[in-house]
Amino acid sequence: MMANIITGIRIVISVVLLFCPALSPIFYALYLIAGLSDMIDGTVARKTGTVSEFGSKLDTIADIVFVMVCLIKVLPILDIPVWLYIWIAIIAFIKMANIAVGYILHKEFISVHSMLNKITGELLFVFPLTLEFIDLKYSATVVCVVATVAAIQEGYM
Repeated sequence: MMANIITGIRIVISVVLLFCPALSPIFYALYLIAGLSDMIDGTVARKTGTVSEFGSKLDTIADIVFVMVCLIKVLPILDIPVWLYIWIAIIAFIKMANIAVGYILHKEFISVHSMLNKITGELLFVFPLTLEFIDLKYSATVVCVVATVAAIQEGYM
């Protein structure tokens, strides 16, 4: 129960981020709180014996909302080369195809919490924090390589 509340807070904070100026101090503060909630909700669920399928699905929804809000806020202020937009679209297509195939084969939406997906999430979380001192093309390439491999791996799982 507590873990689901923490996950729900991440969804609320993500929505609030939509109304904050991108990369402002309040954005970073809320961003860090949302990221922290993502790190602790699963641990709380395991420690309290409240791991559930609902909690897992809620966590996935919260992750998607958080990532989408961050993309909506951060992408427009960056000078992103076309090749990077294409790469991101390819990753999104692979992930959507995985979801569709999983639904077709199993008649349910399946979410894979693999180690590579976790690493991708952590890299995506750190990404906005690095924009001031690492060139976008280098940091984005690292994130995209790991995300691509994770998406392909997800299709095999």
